Amino acid sequence: MFGKLGRRLGLGLLALLLVFAAVQWAAAINPNERTVKPGANVQDADDIHSPDSKIWVLDFKFKDPRLIKVNVPGRGQKVCWYLWYQVINNTSQPHTFIPDFELVTSDRNTVHHDQILPRVQDAIRQLEDPTDYLKIKNSVTIAAEPIPPSKKNAEPRAVTGVAIWDDVDPDANYYSIFISGLSNGWAVTDDAEKPGEKSIIRRKTLQLNFRRLGDRYYQKSEEIRFVQPPQWIYRGTSLSAPALPSQKEGKKQ
Repeated sequence: MFGKLGRRLGLGLLALLLVFAAVQWAAAINPNERTVKPGANVQDADDIHSPDSKIWVLDFKFKDPRLIKVNVPGRGQKVCWYLWYQVINNTSQPHTFIPDFELVTSDRNTVHHDQILPRVQDAIRQLEDPTDYLKIKNSVTIAAEPIPPSKKNAEPRAVTGVAIWDDVDPDANYYSIFISGLSNGWAVTDDAEKPGEKSIIRRKTLQLNFRRLGDRYYQKSEEIRFVQPPQWIYRGTSLSAPALPSQKEGKKQ
């Protein structure tokens, strides 16, 4: 009796050790790969978790930003920041992802927009996808075709992209990357400076915060750390209302 019990306990312990080892192995392969699931906001015009919601939100997977030094045509040797990411559509319909990546330094008060730099993108591909299996896209080419929906209980149909910045202030240590286009959610609010006179259109946006250790003379990818948690917010945009879904379409009748 005790022999059988001992064997069962031993097998159970072995199973736990194997699971733990698998988790550790996966973490070692992709130590900085993170997935952000859709999150609800009070400004949402519909329940984003409802199967028939008019508001859709894409899943976003990313690696912590990295630095790469590339000779950019017309600009010389540049230290570029890039964000490797994947978008996954877990809704029932295909959706076009028209991204807007904005990197903001909170300690230097600078704003940097994602750029299309073919030479840099090719250097990144050689590092991140040397066989070109993932077909890494930039912020223009990723919008050429809708993101197909992934089937339940099947391997996600991820589409891979990269955002690039070549002008980030080297003295900055605190950053936020704002990603718009992952949702069609939007809301209209009054301008705090001109209440009742001017309205501001806000888009559902993903905010990722990071900090970098060291100074301008010690810029290493390993020194960039993600600051938890990722945040879904509604952020002001320069887009006009006709480019966004109407509130009538957004809310269930």
